[in-house]
Amino acid sequence: MNTTVPQNLIMLARMLERLDGSPVPVDAQQYLGVVDHLREALVAAPYDAALEAVLGASPATAELYENLQYQHAGLCRSPLEQGLNAELAARAAIAAARKSAAQAKA
Repeated sequence: MNTTVPQNLIMLARMLERLDGSPVPVDAQQYLGVVDHLREALVAAPYDAALEAVLGASPATAELYENLQYQHAGLCRSPLEQGLNAELAARAAIAAARKSAAQAKA
């Protein structure tokens, strides 16, 4: 089992985090160049514990990875339970608002 991530993928993930967190505007071409190279590195990398560690340490890279995998796995890195709980809370809030509106009419 391969558990090493290429150093360029790690470097690009760190660079993307710095660009995303930059307090000053970033050149769009530079940003797109980093994202394009990172995309190529992610496509070439096997999914294993080492890649998971990089994705866990770099939210921007994890989001890019998820977008690359979307056609096959949907929002594969988004916690299912968190999404389900948000949907249930929204449904409960809508039901409560409807009930409140109905009581106000009566």
